[in-house]
Amino acid sequence: MVADLPEYFFRTREGGASVFRVDSNNRHRRIEMEQIATINMRTGEVRPNGDRELFAEDLQAINTWIADRKETLDWREMDDILRTVDQINGTAHWAQSKASDEQLEAVTDTLLMAMHDLRSVLVRKRANALADKEDAEKQG
Repeated sequence: MVADLPEYFFRTREGGASVFRVDSNNRHRRIEMEQIATINMRTGEVRPNGDRELFAEDLQAINTWIADRKETLDWREMDDILRTVDQINGTAHWAQSKASDEQLEAVTDTLLMAMHDLRSVLVRKRANALADKEDAEKQG
């Protein structure tokens, strides 16, 4: 099992991760993890831990992890949005077929404001995209 361990472990946290080098080739045959860096995904900053110097292989592993993590987070974000569409559809069905007058009274204003806000953002973004496309076609 020791041979199957990765060289690095990334402990994810909000907005980044702590990077550990995994060592299982020690005299006690214990798995040791030494923190070598901290990653800030928002800024892209990789900060070595303490006075440590990161080697090229450390930076390569970190950069690969960052790219993979961005891809995962982007996928999760799209999945969340698609789940939201399902939730909206479920909410419409609930409002039409199951909700009592009291339940509808409790949520209607909040739902209408949230849907109005979402609609406004989507319409504005669509209009901007169409305008940008027209401008590009005129210039192209």
